[in-house]
Order: sequence, then C-alpha cells, then structure tokens
Amino acid sequence: MSFKSSSSIYEILDDRFLIPANGDKRLELLYDGARWVEGPVYLPAWRQVIFSDIPNDRMMRWDETTGAVGVFRASAGNPNAHTIDREGRLVSCEQGRRRITRTEHDGSVTVLADRFQGRRFNGPNDVVVRSDGSIWFTDPIFGIISDYEGERGESEIGASNVYRLDPATRRVQAVAEGFGAPNGLCFSPDEKRLMVSDTLTGQIRDFDVRRDGKLSPGAVFTQSSLDEAQFDGLKFDDEGRLWAAAGRSGLHCYDPDGTLIGRILFPTPVSNFAFGGAKNNRLFVSSASSLYSLMVAVTGAPRFGGRGLTTRARVSQEDELAVAAIRLQMYAETAEPRFGS
Repeated sequence: MSFKSSSSIYEILDDRFLIPANGDKRLELLYDGARWVEGPVYLPAWRQVIFSDIPNDRMMRWDETTGAVGVFRASAGNPNAHTIDREGRLVSCEQGRRRITRTEHDGSVTVLADRFQGRRFNGPNDVVVRSDGSIWFTDPIFGIISDYEGERGESEIGASNVYRLDPATRRVQAVAEGFGAPNGLCFSPDEKRLMVSDTLTGQIRDFDVRRDGKLSPGAVFTQSSLDEAQFDGLKFDDEGRLWAAAGRSGLHCYDPDGTLIGRILFPTPVSNFAFGGAKNNRLFVSSASSLYSLMVAVTGAPRFGGRGLTTRARVSQEDELAVAAIRLQMYAETAEPRFGS
C-alpha cells in the first residue's frame, strides 16, 4: 500500500509505516537563513531547541513558547551536534576547536575532552549520553578538511573513531574503529545496542554493548549507495524503530527487523534531527539552511535508556493500521501543500 501525491510528505514503502506517518501532513518551517544547520536538541526545562549553524560559527535557539529564534552563543567553535546529560546540562561537539564541552547551569563552559592519547581529536561530530553518565561521540575529519566547517588541519590521530568519555575520570577510550567517517550515533532504548552511521561507506553499523561497556565487533544494520542515502544523525523511537537522517533522500524509518519501511521527504538534504515537545513526539529536523518541525504519531525513545520498549495499549495494531490508512487517504485527496511556513 502506498500513498504518493503532492499533498504527502511521506513515502510509504511498507504498511508498517502507516502508523508513524499518521501525524502532521506538512512541514513547519521554524527557521531559515543559516549556512548549514546541524545537531538540534530539545531541552525540556527551557522549552527550547538548541541547534548549530556550523559555517557561521554559532549556536542558535528556537523558543517553543514564542517561536522566536536567536543566537545562543557566537564564536562557538564551529559546533556540530548537541545532547543533554542527566543533570540537564548541554553537551556539545565543538568541531572547529576539536573538543567536547559542557555548558554548566551558570552558563560557563567546561572542556570535557580534547585529546586521545595526547593527540587532538579530528573534530567531534555527534554525541550521546548513556544512563551511567558516560559520553559517547564520533570523530570524523569533516572539520579539518577545510575552513568552511572548522579549521583546516592534519589528523593527529590518523583515524576516525568512536570514543567513550568517563565523566568522573575524564578518561577517553576508543570503543569502535575502522570507519570511513563515523557520524551519527544512538543507543537502543534498552541500551544494549549502539548504532553508528558511516557517511562515507553508506552504512549504519550495529554494535552490542557488553556489561563492561565495551562493544562487540559490530555488524552492518543497513547498506545503501551514496546516491541513495548519506547517513548522518540517528535516533530510536520508543517502539524500537530506527530513524536516520539520510541527506537528499530525507528522514528514513527502519522497522526493528531492519526493513526500510518509509521516508519523510524534505525540500533540502537532511543532516540531523531530535524528538522533543511536551510528549516527545515532535520532530525537529535540520535540513541544509533550515530548521523544520512536524508532529508525528510515534514517541521518541526515553532520553536515557535501560527501560526497554513500550507496549501497545487500548487498541490493537490492526485497528491502528486501519485508522491510519483511512486518515492518510483522506489527506492525500485534499492536495494540501507539502511544505509550509
């Protein structure tokens, strides 16, 4: 079953995508005018989204209560992705300064890590915090290949790895190697798996997380040609679907069994995204020079995992699919614009 029309932002490849596609039928443009937007994160306490405009070397913020957008921090080290830790503090990848930092509650900035075995990182790209407080991040070479998204320079490490930072000891450990360009990463809701996208190989890799925090050798979760997808940011929803920013082909959704079940389409390449809002069911998506939003019919995984997956309640999946199909067909026939402001 597929609903393809000028009114739909959804490309349904499998009936299982009918449920996620049962939300907003147009994109809401929150901000336009950056050079390249990346790394949005929703901060519940502030009711704001922090996102990066990398070439302009600034962190921006969108306010949920007013819709206003302003500069959160300028001369920010060509920031890329952000997350928050268990104490609600902002943890950021400063790609240009080649370091991981934390914004304290008083606004001061703490450098958490800038070296591995005495050598500077290439330029941290994406970051997640596990429920034990450890900080995991990717380190490709995007920030050192030119002055556009960082500062042109040499790779002192000579490789692009995934790292784990112990917040107590500040010890940095390489936990996964052998990437072309590791980019987005996320833990499964139960934190037993770590997913890492590799932009240069068109892969998303799947690692088992052992009891001691170390990773298995990893396996390929999905493989795509670079013409089809340029994988970047990753997130799980609370029912185990994996969502992946995929450049020109939009935002992909994978069933827990690994099947690509659908895509959300955007007018420009998608770099990253975050779940947020009052019910954690609003997507905030960075796409080229813009930040978009849409409310979907799924909920993002809990910010800190270890809780397993949710179970369906009240209605059967068959009934939910039937309702979703009817609503999608109804909206397809209205021929609404796909993209709105």
